[in-house]
Amino acid sequence: MTYACLYLREFPAQALLRLRPELRGKPVVVMEGQPPLEQVCSLNAKGRELGIVHGLTPVEVDTFSGVTVLPRSLNEEAATKAVLLECAGAFSPRVEDCCEDSAFLCVVDIAGTERLFGPAEAQAQKLLKRVRALGMTSCIVVSGNFHAAIALARGLSLRTAAQVVHRGEEAAALAPLPLGVLDLTEEQAETFSLWGIRTLGMLAALPEKELVARMGQAGKRLRQLARGECTHLFQPTEPAFILKEQMELDTPVEILDSLMFVISVMLDQLILRAADRVLALASVTVTLTLEGDVTHTRTVRPALPSNDKQLWIKLLHLDLEAHPPQTAILVLALTAEPGSISKEQLGLFDPQLSAPAHLDVTLARIRNIVGDDCVGRAVLRDSHGPEAFRMDPFAISLTRPWNVTPASLRAAVRQLRPPEASFVILQSDRPRMFIFRERRYAVERAYGPWLAGGEWWGATLWGCEQWDLVARGNDGAMLCCCLVRDLMLDRWQIVGLYD
Repeated sequence: MTYACLYLREFPAQALLRLRPELRGKPVVVMEGQPPLEQVCSLNAKGRELGIVHGLTPVEVDTFSGVTVLPRSLNEEAATKAVLLECAGAFSPRVEDCCEDSAFLCVVDIAGTERLFGPAEAQAQKLLKRVRALGMTSCIVVSGNFHAAIALARGLSLRTAAQVVHRGEEAAALAPLPLGVLDLTEEQAETFSLWGIRTLGMLAALPEKELVARMGQAGKRLRQLARGECTHLFQPTEPAFILKEQMELDTPVEILDSLMFVISVMLDQLILRAADRVLALASVTVTLTLEGDVTHTRTVRPALPSNDKQLWIKLLHLDLEAHPPQTAILVLALTAEPGSISKEQLGLFDPQLSAPAHLDVTLARIRNIVGDDCVGRAVLRDSHGPEAFRMDPFAISLTRPWNVTPASLRAAVRQLRPPEASFVILQSDRPRMFIFRERRYAVERAYGPWLAGGEWWGATLWGCEQWDLVARGNDGAMLCCCLVRDLMLDRWQIVGLYD
């Protein structure tokens, strides 16, 4: 077996800084606990350079200048943990989660993956590169023993990012490490301190029988761990692939431009994760938790899946501008639906087609002006009533073949919205003359009436009488129109013009 241990120190701080790139070059500490008993539970390298350590109180942290204090966020840590497990799962489906309270730790079984990703050294560098692309720093140890890889990762110096220990060299590599890399109880740590045992090499040199006689089977297991000989039953996890990023804002946000800056960073993460699986973002849902525990949700779905960050920023900005939240924003969450990357094949001498993204942005701007219900494609409702249709968003089916048939020439009707009122003179219950747009028309031919009605079971009862007319104005102009009488209100209206 070959195991690669991925280890991230100061995980609470790294989880918060992943979506806050503007703070990575500044000293940052993470506080945990209820005021006034808060203490530093994690910090970044800049904070360590100032001399800040774990356990300091807010009053003690205030003595250092230029330090940014962030509260610990378990939700962001859980989201970051899922992202890292997903990143490790790209190299092998066998990943075991061994996370600790203040550190991320997982072990990947990479046995048999050499033909896909190269030797162990190359795989370690590729995994490091993937984690750095997520905005975090880590170290990786590759070993043939599960527990040896974990102990070596815990004891690896901050200057060393990767280490490969070949089979049979575990004991020599573990020997200089302190006993703190093992999960010792307080009683075991006190016993070894009294014996003068400080390193794993000193522990491994103890005689096994005498150690078992004094500490039982636990002592035997600790000795095997120190020698890199302890066996392990691998327990892989199967995390679900969910494209979601969540961030608890440091202060309530009311300005849309400030919100878009945060959304831009989160989109980088979503696009990177989707691209690693050769996928694109088909839709993005923005969930805003507002003051007063109110949730504001918006979903943007372009015609084709895309990984164009600028396209998503424009679409989300236009949508949030048209449907702004009513109060300040406390928590921001982005959830994306993956889709297949769009394919386009052009001929050598064919002109280049316009990008579908341009149409998506244009439609978003139109919706921002006229409203969502006025843009899209008309879909008939299950009714014969007037205006019995709804507007659905444009969608392109990637599976259904499109068969374009040539359209035959026929008359077209231009619907008038809203219908225009008309004064009508009847003769023998048939339209004889009417006034439309301040002009009098004499009816030459009238077709009808066609009676329709429905929804008698509810308050939306309707009924109408329709006539198709051919009329001539005083100036000789011809007019072909559709005249409708509302039987409920006894009102005449011109609803359409025939071309």
